[in-house]
Amino acid sequence: QEGETDGMNVYTCQSCGGEIIADENTGASNCPYCGNPVIMTEKFKGALRPDLVIPFKLDKKAAKEAYYRHIKGRTFLPKAFRRENHIDEIKGLYVPFWLFNCEAEADITYKANRTHFWSDANYNYTKTDHYMLKRKGKLAFEKIPVDASSKMDDKYMDSIEPFDYNQLEEFSEKYLTGYYADKYDVDIKASEPRANERVKRSTEDKFRSSVKGYESVIADSSRINVKNGKAEYVMFPVWILNKKYKDKIYTFAMNGQTGKLVGELPIDKCKARKYLFGITAVIFIILQIFVWI
Repeated sequence: QEGETDGMNVYTCQSCGGEIIADENTGASNCPYCGNPVIMTEKFKGALRPDLVIPFKLDKKAAKEAYYRHIKGRTFLPKAFRRENHIDEIKGLYVPFWLFNCEAEADITYKANRTHFWSDANYNYTKTDHYMLKRKGKLAFEKIPVDASSKMDDKYMDSIEPFDYNQLEEFSEKYLTGYYADKYDVDIKASEPRANERVKRSTEDKFRSSVKGYESVIADSSRINVKNGKAEYVMFPVWILNKKYKDKIYTFAMNGQTGKLVGELPIDKCKARKYLFGITAVIFIILQIFVWI
């Protein structure tokens, strides 16, 4: 159909000559004919070349074991999510990220209360003191991660943080061998609002933690200016598994470096109803036995 092939590219496997059709953002994949890894090197040249990469530390076996632990005890999980062929579809993917460095200047005013209680022979007393508190200063931020792929759900990528930056390596295509990889399709400018929002939240939390010894503290005004922003283009390792169930995509994602995972799982309502019906039937039979006794 018209427009159906928009955004798709054709690549030739250097091992068997097979043609591979891939999304225009795909940077690494596997040949479906011979199984050899295929790296689209033109996706990682010039401005598209990442600065840094964190290599995979956990293999597919570890990812599958983590998935099995994740679904253990889920009585009402649909059978499709337990099938071996489904679990084998878990993929190692290098996800593009921007790492932002910046400074934040903040000027925040708080309203605070401190209450005292005492008594004498005749009365109980309460005295409330009201304060206006000001906090002003600068904070420096380094390596704030924002995923740079529109295909990845931000909430999942945020949930599998943090990554250990001590293991950052200079980027090389060799790390992509055997894994999938996408180049970024959300540029720095489009990613800045998310980074700035994280900076502002962290700044507010840090400044608020300096206000102590009051019963109640409310921010009255807040001015936070983010400046001198710079970003590095990096690749982070993620194991990911998607499954469509009743018109909804359910995702399991695991940090390929630390093993931290997150996943949403559905409930088989039919199985749940049968279970509930069985419990109800057993209770009914027990009650009937007691009645006849």
